[in-house]
Amino acid sequence: MTKPVAREPQRRNARSNRARILATARRELGRNPDTTLEELARAAGVVRRTLFGHFPGRAALLEALAEEASEVLRGAMADAAEPAEPADRALAHFTLLMWPVGDRYRMLLALARHDLGVERVAEILAPARAEVTAILERGQRDGAFPAHLPPAVLSAGLEAMIVALLEQVNAGALEDDGTRATVATLIAAGVPQRRARTVVEGVIPAVLAKPVAAE
Repeated sequence: MTKPVAREPQRRNARSNRARILATARRELGRNPDTTLEELARAAGVVRRTLFGHFPGRAALLEALAEEASEVLRGAMADAAEPAEPADRALAHFTLLMWPVGDRYRMLLALARHDLGVERVAEILAPARAEVTAILERGQRDGAFPAHLPPAVLSAGLEAMIVALLEQVNAGALEDDGTRATVATLIAAGVPQRRARTVVEGVIPAVLAKPVAAE
């Protein structure tokens, strides 16, 4: 009996198309949350039918992006977990590891006002927000950070600043691999500038030794 022809090339092509559509959607929706599926298909270099073959509608595409973002953020958080680190180093470590996946933050926050809803986005970002709040709370208790703002409030402010810096990088107004943003984050948390730079320089080798989060 003749064996069926392997369909692996078709499956590889389908996986490649799906990954390209998601990558394009992250980029384009981060710039403009009102981008249509037709525009996304064109930007991804696929026909509309191919896009709808993977994602039957906008809701399905956005939920796939949300799940992808959630998985990548969880992975970055797992790498950042260093409970024995002083709080200022822990905040630097966390910020440096999250920077490469920061565009997912921007995209999710933009979509919160449109399709995904604030509650769904808050659910995805809750672990990261809770981790930063816990680091700030510990640092204020240990004296690493001044208690000039409640930890949860300061965490929200730092998040907004980092998102704004990411937008400046994407606009071409700032070049940064995350180092400058991390120093700025520590300073905004109340760490003196010289100490902030020393902490970040000390953390960078440990961060570089870890695998880069998947794009």
